[in-house]
Amino acid sequence: MLLGSLTRPELLFLDLRAADRQAVLHALAERVAAAGRVGDPAELYDRLWEREQLGSTGVGAGVAIPHCKLRGLAHGIVAIGVAPQGVDFAAVDGRPVRLFFLVVSPSEAPGEHLQVLAAISRWVKADRHVEKLLALPDREAIYRLLQEGA
Repeated sequence: MLLGSLTRPELLFLDLRAADRQAVLHALAERVAAAGRVGDPAELYDRLWEREQLGSTGVGAGVAIPHCKLRGLAHGIVAIGVAPQGVDFAAVDGRPVRLFFLVVSPSEAPGEHLQVLAAISRWVKADRHVEKLLALPDREAIYRLLQEGA
């Protein structure tokens, strides 16, 4: 599963300016709603924050994968956010997070949700993917990288 097949260029947000986890989740929810992918950014934020309170989705190496399920979605959503300054996201390794993979799946599709999370996890662990992505200059270049799967 190529990440480029899971997202779209309009869901790549390269300028997140947030001071903490809640601010990042608010920003991502607002931007996904502004892109027309969800109707209520507050509901999306609430679901993301509920999940985050179970344990940080900061997986380490400067990456977090905030995720949740929403009722009424026709298709899953994968958005990518970059916080150039890094954000304390209570990641497992204690390092600031610069790269966020937001996953929102239909409540009715738990299998799809797990498959997407697994695909992102594999991609993140692959040779220098995160470093390569963070070095790219714009959303088009990032989208091309995600479509190549390398």
